[in-house]
This record gives sequence, C-alpha cells and structure tokens, in this order.
Amino acid sequence: MTETEAPVCRRLVGRTAVVTGAGSGIGLATVRRLAAEGARVVCADIDEAAGKAAADEVGGLFVKTDVTDPAQVEALFRAAHDTYGSVDIAFNNAGISPPDDDSILDTGLEAWKRVQEVNLTSVYLCCKAALPYMRRQGRGSIINTASFVARMGAATSQISYTASKGGVLAMSRELGVQFAREGIRVNALCPGPVDTPLLQELFATDPERAARRLVHIPLGRFARADEIAAAVAFLASDDASFVNATDFLVDGGISGAYVTPL
Repeated sequence: MTETEAPVCRRLVGRTAVVTGAGSGIGLATVRRLAAEGARVVCADIDEAAGKAAADEVGGLFVKTDVTDPAQVEALFRAAHDTYGSVDIAFNNAGISPPDDDSILDTGLEAWKRVQEVNLTSVYLCCKAALPYMRRQGRGSIINTASFVARMGAATSQISYTASKGGVLAMSRELGVQFAREGIRVNALCPGPVDTPLLQELFATDPERAARRLVHIPLGRFARADEIAAAVAFLASDDASFVNATDFLVDGGISGAYVTPL
C-alpha cells in the first residue's frame, strides 16, 4: 500500500479520534489513516495553518492547542466531545527533538525542561483530559507516542528526548493496567526512525549522523509515516482488543538486531 492508497478496512466508523501534532509527520499521516477508516478526527496542533489544513483535508475539526497548557488540553477534549458526542481514541503524539538536546554533557537545563514539557508532560495532560470521557463511556483507546529509544541506548544521545520517551512508556503501562477493567486500553507506540520533517531537519546538516543510524536498521531504510499510522489505526481498533499496557514496537527490526545485513 502506498501513501496515496486508501485502506480497504473501515474499523473506526462512528468513533471520535483526537490527534495531537496533527499538522505534519506521523500526526498528519495518522489523521488521514483514521479518517479513511471512518473516524471523526479532531486535529490539534500549535501550528494553526498546518493543523487546519489537516482537518480540512479529512472534514474534521481543528483545535489550536499548546499541549503543555492544561486549560488548552482540557478545551481540546471538551471540543471533541461537544462536537461529536464521544472521545473514543486519543493519539497523544505531539513532540519535539530540538538540536540543543544532545549529550548530557552539553544539554542545558532549559533545553531539558522544554523537551520534558512537550514530550512527557503533554502526554500526562492529554491522558488526564481524555480519561474521564472514556470512563463514562466504558470504552476507549489511548495511544501515546514513545520511541524505540525508550527501549535502547544510543551513543548519539538526545538525553532529554530519550528520557521523555522512557517516561511515556512507563506512564502508558501504568495507565493501561489501572483502567483495563473499565474498557480502556492504553499503549505506547514505539516507532523507529521515521522519514518525517523532524528527522529530515535533524539530519540535514549532518549526513554522517543519518548514515550512522541507518546502518543499524535491518530493513535498510527509515520508516514511512503512513507505516506508523497503520500501527496507530490497529491499536485504536477492536482488532487490538487484547493489546494493552504494552510498548508496541514498529522499528524495522532495530531492537532485535545485533549485526545487520550488508
């Protein structure tokens, strides 16, 4: 299946999905995939132009949201419920990977705090806002974007990013256990490196950095955003009804590799 082909399955008809970081990369690909599967999609992004374009493309709702602001996050999920009558899926995906997040020896406290706020605290806020709606409904699927770096160490460190994704992984596991008997599943999606604008920007000035990472991927390439979106759609659907409190790896085999093919 290519990025332009619509999936044949329609597993999410009648369900409301909230996607943060919806304007680009994995978020945008997921907006398209969830809508193609029948979901009513609420697109949240701090970038008004990109977020609105994503919502307009799929006939969804755009809510400008700073995911580090508790009031704005609460307003996002309230808008989803007030507009569509339910909150069935929360894909808490917004995140950053700035260049000043590097080795622990070089990363300043302000850079550390900013990444933690956007990548980890925002997930806490989104889960906290989504859960009351899902508990009242007696159902829901929360998918939080972690990363394969939550499971593996790297000598090319982005220390705050790595730590934030480890936090997302642990929090998702705990919430999945806590709310399982209320019909709510919580999983951490752990992508490998994805060919998104964020990754392209990171490697644009340092091709050797990209090459050093690419050699570790058994499939020999970075993931496409639509491949990650397909995993989100699965986790959101009833096909994943017994998948809960787990780290769902979509990493091209990186975490299973010792020596990769030539």
